[in-house]
Amino acid sequence: MSKILVIDDEDDIRINLTELLEAEGFHVLSAENGQVGLQLAQQSLPDLIICDITMPELDGYGVLEQLRQEPATATIPFIFLTAKVEMSYQRQGMNLGADDYLVKPFTRDDLVKAIGTQLGKQAAYAQRLQSKLNDLRSSITVALPHEFRTPLTSILGYSDLLAEESSLVPPQEIQKFAKQINSSARRLHELIVNFLLYTELELIARDSDAITALKSTLPSEIKAAVTETADQQAQHIQRVADLNLEIEPALVRIGSGYLTKLIEELVRNAFKFSLAGTPVHITGQAAGSNYQLVVHDQGRGMTAEQIADVGAYLQFDRQRYEQQGPGLGLSISRRIAELHGGQLDIDSVFGRETTVHVTLPIYAGTSNQLTTATR
Repeated sequence: MSKILVIDDEDDIRINLTELLEAEGFHVLSAENGQVGLQLAQQSLPDLIICDITMPELDGYGVLEQLRQEPATATIPFIFLTAKVEMSYQRQGMNLGADDYLVKPFTRDDLVKAIGTQLGKQAAYAQRLQSKLNDLRSSITVALPHEFRTPLTSILGYSDLLAEESSLVPPQEIQKFAKQINSSARRLHELIVNFLLYTELELIARDSDAITALKSTLPSEIKAAVTETADQQAQHIQRVADLNLEIEPALVRIGSGYLTKLIEELVRNAFKFSLAGTPVHITGQAAGSNYQLVVHDQGRGMTAEQIADVGAYLQFDRQRYEQQGPGLGLSISRRIAELHGGQLDIDSVFGRETTVHVTLPIYAGTSNQLTTATR
């Protein structure tokens, strides 16, 4: 049984709609104003919302705008009810993400048809999402065993040699084996951390309270975070000369742990998929209420299809390139940005270059309110 939320400050209309929809077999919730309706929507996550525009406390536009900002409610079908017939009102609603617009008075058939259309679209969307999840499960089935098996094989192989034939192995070879074991163990640890982090982020994305708590985390100074993290990555792979930084200082609304992880994954990818001797440019500057961070490399690039398919457990062209890592870096970075009210976009020319654009909200408070922010 589909759950529908009706938000209208006129008692007669709200009651009539509730009775009509219940007679059609829907489970109906109702709210007498926009503020109550917004809270009900966030708590109950209805399958569809029918909302008046002109209401006290919070009008329909305000309700829709706030719902579209939260991942848990952003895709709920939303139908406006109004007595206003001017196109400008309809355009404003559609610009905010309304799915349909019914002008009072409307017939029972008009309402039922509009609801059926939107629920049908939502069902089709859910089916497409399920298909993607099935693809993801298939990808996990293929990728996970390989990703974990490779470093484990190395660890087991070299440790067996040391355990069984250490007396026959020259000291210099023992040191080489130990370094290989250490390198493989670090790689395995990194894989596990990334898989667990991605799972954590996906769970947060499905919990509106967790998202609210995340956005209230103390802010971070982005120039220091980018400079330190990028320098560490460049030194680790001996490409300090390839790194170019032009970063303006600013406080962004994201904890230091998540910010560091976002930067780390983007910089690591830029170095991993470009050749030594080619530059990696990182620029950052304030743009209104947001901060624009750009990471550019002259590496192998991505196709439009690969960009569209950026997701968990996906690594492009494994057979051709055989780089380490499950391809989670971009997915983790994108999800971190989105959960903090930002976004991540990718521009790329296959075989030539990739540019990642990250937008993060700037912190509007004062610096004396800050303490060290953590994830």
